[in-house]
Amino acid sequence: MSLNTPIRDWHAKRVWILGATTGIGAALAEALAERGAHLALSARNIDRLEQATKKLPGSIALPLDLTQPNALLPSVFQLLDLWGGLDMVVLCVGAYVPLRAADLTIEGARQTIETHLIGVINGTAAVLPQLLHQREGAVVIVGGAAGYRGLPKALVYGAVKAAVINFAEGLYLDLKSHGVSVFLVNPAWIEVPGWIGRNASVPASFSASEAAECILSGIGHGRFEIHFPKRLTYFLRLLQMLPGQLYVRMMRRTAN
Repeated sequence: MSLNTPIRDWHAKRVWILGATTGIGAALAEALAERGAHLALSARNIDRLEQATKKLPGSIALPLDLTQPNALLPSVFQLLDLWGGLDMVVLCVGAYVPLRAADLTIEGARQTIETHLIGVINGTAAVLPQLLHQREGAVVIVGGAAGYRGLPKALVYGAVKAAVINFAEGLYLDLKSHGVSVFLVNPAWIEVPGWIGRNASVPASFSASEAAECILSGIGHGRFEIHFPKRLTYFLRLLQMLPGQLYVRMMRRTAN
């Protein structure tokens, strides 16, 4: 039984991707354009956003920063004027920055929290009234497998992704009875700038385009959590079940 309403036919679906100029967001935009979706693309970097929309004729550019909530509602209203509704909103924001305790700063931690967590909450809050009014549509939240359990070099990033996972789970429980789907995407290591695959000690083995196809397959099956590459995410899931002492022993071997 599907936890969400499956989406397999993307023709004329109205999809807003926030974080659409790099990595998974960009690959997902290209994959959806090939399937005939109507696209609105958002990012902070205006130059990259213009390049992205040029590559995808017919797409709409909406420059914005998710950490600035006052900029969101005008974009929502603009899309509703153009489209009359929303079928899916994808929140794919932020980049992985390696961090250990010796390098922890208040400002650095604040930036990570505001981008990865507050930005997701801001984006969700901006579109929820419309989705609830429609009693249909979907929110796709890109979290991260780093949130499954504490990992070396992911001191704040992992904690924030754990919060994003918790937020998506609670959101799903609240929205299920209102006809709105919530898809949680938890990537592990991806061969794109800004993801954990940049760490030379970690085997990067999944491209952004492969990630996009996995996401669309998961949505097509109505799954709540979509995670990949599975041989890595299942290993991280296993860490969740280990007793504390064994978990610490295993992590110390990879910490250097």
